[in-house]
Amino acid sequence: MKVKINSKKNLRANLSIIVDKKIIQKKMDDKLIELKDKVQLKGFRPGKVPPQVIKNQFGKAIYGEVIDNLLKETSSKALEDNKIKVAGQPKIDLKTFGEGKDLDYTMEVDILPDIKIKPLDKIKATTYEIEVEKELVEKRLKEIAKNQQNFADKKDQELSQKGDLVIFDYSAKVDNKDFDGNTGKNIQLVLGNDLFIKGFDQQLIGLKINQNKLVKVNLPENFPKKDLANKKANFDCKILKIKKPIETKIDDEFGKKLGAKDLSDLKELIKKQIKGQYQSTLETITKKKILDQIDKDHEIDLPQNLVEQEVKLLTQNVKKEEIEKNKKENLKLARSRIKTGLILNEIGIKNNLKVNESDIQNEIQKQIRSMPGQEKMVIDYYKNNQSAVASLRGALYEEKVVELIKTKIKLEKKNINTKDAEELLKKIRENSKTSKTTNTEKDQKKQKIIKKKK
Repeated sequence: MKVKINSKKNLRANLSIIVDKKIIQKKMDDKLIELKDKVQLKGFRPGKVPPQVIKNQFGKAIYGEVIDNLLKETSSKALEDNKIKVAGQPKIDLKTFGEGKDLDYTMEVDILPDIKIKPLDKIKATTYEIEVEKELVEKRLKEIAKNQQNFADKKDQELSQKGDLVIFDYSAKVDNKDFDGNTGKNIQLVLGNDLFIKGFDQQLIGLKINQNKLVKVNLPENFPKKDLANKKANFDCKILKIKKPIETKIDDEFGKKLGAKDLSDLKELIKKQIKGQYQSTLETITKKKILDQIDKDHEIDLPQNLVEQEVKLLTQNVKKEEIEKNKKENLKLARSRIKTGLILNEIGIKNNLKVNESDIQNEIQKQIRSMPGQEKMVIDYYKNNQSAVASLRGALYEEKVVELIKTKIKLEKKNINTKDAEELLKKIRENSKTSKTTNTEKDQKKQKIIKKKK
């Protein structure tokens, strides 16, 4: 194989590659021998078909496969030998090929820039340790207890009222006729929430156990049977049971009911959950501050094809007018993402960071634990979706690189409570809004200046 670099500038390389016809013939011969044991043709015993007969029958297809494999092998080797880091798929142009001829082709590739990582020790950022107040844990505990409402049976003569749980059977008619799905058994309804059919549960207030009630309502617009939507319906209901709400006792049994060892353990779990929610958001802010400084400290020429691909990703499912309106912002964001990604990748390579299979499996198991009852769905998602696995691998790799960077920068650790965290997040949101408004005002001023010049 002969390789010549025709040009290598502006993050693009052009190479000429020639593969000797003898190599192609050797690959053809090897392929014919390989197929001899597999091909079955009428008049020949299995494994006894002569190579020339196979060639006569399938020569074009075999040659095409051989050339395709050689293009992949030789192009990869040419790039590897010349230490060219490719950004995207190469463009191959066949000059000469055919049986008995050398394979002559050119290859044009976008290449990744050489990146010199600047010292990281000047970067400053703050990481936060959240202290969760006792009263916040108690408040969250009461909210959970309220949502875990319990009911106790009412006496036979007691009337149903708002907040009660009513259990009933019904049969319904429209225009005095039955319809599919017009009956229900042991239906449970908390009165006052209006969650069944609008105005339905209000008519079940003031009833006793074993009492019948004819409930008249209009079926909703989204009723499954479209021809019955918005029509008047009569529901003949029989009240089976009435239960009144009782206050949930917050004790060790309540904790066990929710999967904790006891009440103390439940409080600890709630505390960890609250802490995790704030910690996650603040860690994202810390990471952004670090990456913004890394972006600012490095000047890199970017492969245009990668930037264009990133813009397409950012504008997926976005209307054309919105894409045009935010063209500059999208381009700026795409360039920033590509630039930061290349820098992080270079830091990872220089520090020999890798994401192995156990890292991926551990992350998948973490997701499974956070989604009880949906374990199979999570497993199947990653099993049948290789792009999702690749995305997960990329996210884990970035996480490892960022954690390494944190060990090399000036990272201040600060303890704050949730009230301080809320105030900090509020300021960040306000600054973000102000920044967007300022940029809009700048754009408007630019437009006015342009108009005046015209």
